[in-house]
Amino acid sequence: MNFRRLFLIGLPYLWLLALFLIPFGIVLKISLSDIALAIPPYTPTLDFSEGLAGLGRFLAALDFENFTWLTQDELYWRAYLSSLQIAVVATLITLAVGFPIAYGMARAPDEWRPTLMMLVILPFWTSFLIRVYSWMGILGREGVLNQVLMWSGIISEPLTILNTNTAVYIGIVYTYLPFMILPIYATLDKLDVSLLEAAEDLGCTRTSAFWLVTLPLARPGIIAGCFLVFIPTLGEFVIPSLLGGSDTLMIGKVLWEEFSANRDWPVASAVAVVLLLILIIPIVLFQRNQQRQAEAEQ
Repeated sequence: MNFRRLFLIGLPYLWLLALFLIPFGIVLKISLSDIALAIPPYTPTLDFSEGLAGLGRFLAALDFENFTWLTQDELYWRAYLSSLQIAVVATLITLAVGFPIAYGMARAPDEWRPTLMMLVILPFWTSFLIRVYSWMGILGREGVLNQVLMWSGIISEPLTILNTNTAVYIGIVYTYLPFMILPIYATLDKLDVSLLEAAEDLGCTRTSAFWLVTLPLARPGIIAGCFLVFIPTLGEFVIPSLLGGSDTLMIGKVLWEEFSANRDWPVASAVAVVLLLILIIPIVLFQRNQQRQAEAEQ
């Protein structure tokens, strides 16, 4: 019995060790190395084959030059701030779009809910890259959107949407909208309708009942959806690279350029380590929120 319990507890930790801690340790090791014209393009400062002697030399020569460089070059901290801004704004827009959809799904007749759920998750049946490329065809100057707007007479000349931050926001909201809808819908679906009826019997209008009853009870789903959108958006690379222009500055894009174009693996690894440390904050907050929600349901 003890062995079975140990196995069940240890299995997720082994999974975490293999897929997170070990890769993170490798990236951290590279971030403390020196750049070199070699393959791979860095000189490791820590060689495990040398045993304790190699570890002693590593600790003696340990420096955080690559991390210091991130604070000295304006590009990196501007990229972090820009990524935070885009992630926060995109999360708020996704919430504004996703909450009414989730609310409508929760209030729809029971026979319609599976169909509506399928429509929400239907985009996942298509490759993420293909979906982003399709927006390039929609938002271009000769794209579908401009053609429809010009045909309807709303505009007289094509709008420049592609290669702007607006296109990035559209791509992020479209891509991560299901991650906002599903947790909110799961919360609203369990909402007891009798609470709204009781609020109206006590003199609340439908609007005030929504703000005083529905919205507070939907808060766990809202928090979960915001975290599920914000965390991957902060390190997003594909959407700003394909839909954003040269003025779109996000840390995922900078990280890719350091790895591929500049081949500066130590600095790129330092960028990744700092990004992960930033992401740990919302991840821990999300975990605590999930734990409090589970305790409240018991």
